[in-house]
Amino acid sequence: MRDHGGDIDMAQARFGGTDWIDLSTGINRAPYPLPPLPDEAWTALPTAAATARLLAAAGLAYRSQAPMLAVAGAQAAIQLIPKLGAPAQARILTPTYNEHGAALRSAGWRADEVTTLTALEGADLAVVVNPNNPDGRSHASQDLLRLASRVGRLVVDESFADAQPDLSLAPHAARGRLLVLRSFGKFYGLAGVRLGFILGSDADIAALAEMAGPWPVSGPAIAIGTAALSDRAWAEATVARLRADAARLDLLAQSAGWKLVGGTELFRLYDTPNAAAAREKLARHQIWTRMFPFSDPWLRLGLPGQPAEWDRLAAALQD
Repeated sequence: MRDHGGDIDMAQARFGGTDWIDLSTGINRAPYPLPPLPDEAWTALPTAAATARLLAAAGLAYRSQAPMLAVAGAQAAIQLIPKLGAPAQARILTPTYNEHGAALRSAGWRADEVTTLTALEGADLAVVVNPNNPDGRSHASQDLLRLASRVGRLVVDESFADAQPDLSLAPHAARGRLLVLRSFGKFYGLAGVRLGFILGSDADIAALAEMAGPWPVSGPAIAIGTAALSDRAWAEATVARLRADAARLDLLAQSAGWKLVGGTELFRLYDTPNAAAAREKLARHQIWTRMFPFSDPWLRLGLPGQPAEWDRLAAALQD
């Protein structure tokens, strides 16, 4: 089932109101401040030089010199990767983001779901989200590098890894049989920019670039991404804030009788007595959260971004 967070239209249609706090995603609600954009970002086709500056900034941010392709969000990468080779046997470490399986199956792959790294071995293509969505489970880089030698190709989705750089395989992505996905919009809070990156070997990135075409990302996305990815001071301060806010959210959830399952610095997953009832309670206060079709008690919340949002959430949980 291709269900997602961010379905705020559904919340509004069901409960009414317009002043919603959307905590159904893992998008930073205190976003990077938009820089002024040059006119040519809007009026001209993106240049090779502008794209090169974006990739250089991303390489520094991700601590990698591997070949890299900028695409219109990690979702675009997920949809491109199944076309790299003829459909065969894929395995996905689950539970996780459901678009990996959906994209593979749409491209003709047999995509089986497994629950351990060992069970991924022998697949023609294996997918690991690290840290994982929705439970935050993570795997050490050495374990994933070992796995990469035992599968045809390993895809590691690092959409939520910005605050945990030691987990990242981006520095190793030039090795054969490894592709690393990075999301820009989640950590920087600018999901509407639609920007992400694929890191991998020369051959894989060249093939993906051919499929993506000459202008896979827009001029405004290139300009915004270059500025944000170059601002390491903002990134470091944001990591510190997000870690403190994650601990704050855990305390609020605990006061409501919820138990922490796991999470990242951008979202938390809780075991509740009844996720549907908990989501409806918060929705009556126009706060939207994420539940999952495979788990009745699990409820995932993104982190509020402003003091007023924290106050509203605290009041709703105590209602």
